[in-house]
Amino acid sequence: MTERYVLDLQEVDETQVAVVGGKGAHLGGLSRIEGIRVPAGLCVTTDAFRRIMAEAPWLDDRLDQLSRLNPDDREAIRTLSAQIRRTVEGIAIPDDLTAAITRALARLGEQAAYAVRSSATAEDLPTASFAGQQDTYLNVVGPTAILQHVSRCWASLFTERAVTYRQRNRIDHRTVHMAVVVQRMVFPHASGILFTADPVTGNRKVATVDAGFGLGEALVSGLVNPDVFKVRQGEVVAKAIAAKQRAVHALPTGGTREVAIDSRRQEQPALTDAQVVRLVQLGRRIEAHFGRPQDIEWCLVDDGFQIVQSRPITTLFPVPETGDQENHVYVSVGHQQMMTDPMKPLGLSMWQLTAMVAMHAAGGRLFVDVTRRLASSASRAGLLDVMGRGDPLVRDALETVLDRDDFVPSLPGAGPGGPPTGGASATIETDPAIVTELIERSQVSIAALERDIRTKTGPALFEFLLEAFEEHKRVLSDPLSMQAITAGMEATWWLNDTLQEWLGEKNAADTLTLSAPDNVTSEMGLALLDVADVIRPHSEVVAFLQGVEDDGFLDELAKLEGGTEARDAIQAYLDRYGMRCVGEIDITRPRWRERPTTLVPVLLDNVRNFEPGAAERRFEQGRQKAQQKEQDVLSRLRALPDGDRKAGEAKRMIDRVRTFIGYREYPKYGIVSRYFVYKQALLEEAERLVQAGVLHEKEDIFYLAFQELHDVVRSNQVDDRLIQQRKDDFRSYHALTPPRVLTSDGEAVTGAYRRDDVPAGALIGLPVSAGTIEGRARVILDIAEADLEAGDILVTTFTDPSWSPLFVAVAGLVTEVGGLMTHGAVIAREYGLPAVVGVERATRLIRDGQRIRVHGTDGYVEILP
Repeated sequence: MTERYVLDLQEVDETQVAVVGGKGAHLGGLSRIEGIRVPAGLCVTTDAFRRIMAEAPWLDDRLDQLSRLNPDDREAIRTLSAQIRRTVEGIAIPDDLTAAITRALARLGEQAAYAVRSSATAEDLPTASFAGQQDTYLNVVGPTAILQHVSRCWASLFTERAVTYRQRNRIDHRTVHMAVVVQRMVFPHASGILFTADPVTGNRKVATVDAGFGLGEALVSGLVNPDVFKVRQGEVVAKAIAAKQRAVHALPTGGTREVAIDSRRQEQPALTDAQVVRLVQLGRRIEAHFGRPQDIEWCLVDDGFQIVQSRPITTLFPVPETGDQENHVYVSVGHQQMMTDPMKPLGLSMWQLTAMVAMHAAGGRLFVDVTRRLASSASRAGLLDVMGRGDPLVRDALETVLDRDDFVPSLPGAGPGGPPTGGASATIETDPAIVTELIERSQVSIAALERDIRTKTGPALFEFLLEAFEEHKRVLSDPLSMQAITAGMEATWWLNDTLQEWLGEKNAADTLTLSAPDNVTSEMGLALLDVADVIRPHSEVVAFLQGVEDDGFLDELAKLEGGTEARDAIQAYLDRYGMRCVGEIDITRPRWRERPTTLVPVLLDNVRNFEPGAAERRFEQGRQKAQQKEQDVLSRLRALPDGDRKAGEAKRMIDRVRTFIGYREYPKYGIVSRYFVYKQALLEEAERLVQAGVLHEKEDIFYLAFQELHDVVRSNQVDDRLIQQRKDDFRSYHALTPPRVLTSDGEAVTGAYRRDDVPAGALIGLPVSAGTIEGRARVILDIAEADLEAGDILVTTFTDPSWSPLFVAVAGLVTEVGGLMTHGAVIAREYGLPAVVGVERATRLIRDGQRIRVHGTDGYVEILP
């Protein structure tokens, strides 16, 4: 095929990104939409760029060097990228290429003024906008200047910021090519940006218009504050008119300059309300054409709008698909399960298939639709109460939505209520034998699963698993299990509320639940201290573990003095707890049994920071503190009016909380134990598919939903493009922040604490474990990178049960996500760690190594000087 070096904008559309880059493809697509005016222009194609790069074959070595650099090595990137840019700019444009560009310019008017704009093949994509990564040159006049600026655009593929952006997004420099758009300049009265969805809240029904005088460069560069208009349903619903002191204008001889705006015009709106509404109507047409919300650059010329760019808004959180036009309110599952990272498709579908309520996927996360429960007065109060006790920010966000006019319709009478907030535990006795029986039931059921699944392969495995999921749900919904969990939670709430009322004491249950029996998650943390006791006396083993990188290290241990005992202790720990890992609700995450190196840093911290016998001492100290607290509370109550009755009620509740609160952690342990059995069977199936040449690698199954994987096993065929698309999607989901509450309009509702009883500058959260502690903040986002000293305070995004081995080594806890009864809170109370959870952006506002004070009783964190 003959290379085509130049195409008219009218000849291209959004399918031709590989030929004319993202910007060129979008502009071509825009020019085909009825009623949308786009300045005339041409595209210098990626064939031309490849031709130029071929003129300097030694650039290949430079690109190899570049791809090997660390994205954080800014100095090396700066130096090498500058060399590459100079080389590209210095390449003489071959005669035939020059002729092709100048012929096209002659048709458009070669002495007119043009904007010369970079258009890379990896920009304006749904998953990565690359906004501002390459260069644009305005008001370029004459063929010689235009050719010079085309060279500059090619070179701008290698600016430091563009190179770093690609490396951080794991995009190979060689796969990105540069086209150049050369477009007739427009000299606007006003210009700016239109977002067809609110870029701050995500609301798809609210468009935002930023507007200023002159060329849009003044807004993009931050030279002036724009006028901001918000439009909903064809009406301007809010506006803020800025004092626009400067503008960027084109010079007759080429180039641009800043000019001062007459003081009488500075506070005049750049657009009338009618113009804003008309612009948004055009934006809606563009959005409909591209099928997603757009970030649009516009110009107002002689009372008509011209569109000079449109790209997807990549920062919006996706909305669950419902297939109807009704309003919906969704609550994040990840915030309740302490896992707000994106999940892979197999993980999402497995959780959906084993969950007790319907769940909707969006942005790699799961949400529950609570609209009907909010709409019914019979279930609304109970839902808000449960949500509020778990996470006050969720409750506040839901109340914010309820305050909106008619967003949630009111349903008459009783609606589908959720689990009752009271009374469920009334029929259950305070009897430790109940917990023993429930644990035995779970163990028997899991043993049967492990036995029965061994013989199942192929389609029969999937039929078996669908039956196993029903058993999974039956165990989860066991009425006795639900009553035991509810009994422990209600006793906690009763003690906190009633003892504050009777004795003026906050969060008394935090001490009363220390070292509660039968808590499999807190036992897991203490058991790793026992493993450290086995390892500590053997210096050769400790030294070996400090250099471990390979997950097969257990086999090597036996060759060392004391290594057999160390291996057996670690193996026994993995046999009991090895199905756990960070983000364990996603079945695709590597378990400790699969990646035991994850535990090594925590194990070494325990060897260094603790004396032998620490686990037993810690548990006994907690038990004694709880006992002393019980005696103190009861004696103080007896001294009150009607004291014997109050002490009797409190004693019954203390016994109840200590009997049942530990069991709250067991159902999750049961779920994750089952997940590991399912996963091993599915990976064996994946291995067969790899051997048969159906899959490239076993982990490809993680990018298929359960039913899709079932179909692949039946047909022995897979769509490789689908798997690659899913991998790309999953990578893009990491950049999204999941909201606690999301509406069908796309609005992310964050909620607020609305407190005025904390010091200025303090970070507000939810008090979940009493006490105050001061120490060094350790901001840890990956458990495998833990490096803790005694007295450190752990600061992280979320903690699920897999983090509990770290809890024994720290003095306090701060997380961005969590509630009163989530795992981190329960274990913090078990270990007596002051803890504040639900602290928005804690890992960004608190720097690693800073001294902080955690107020676990009052729910805030102070950053100390």
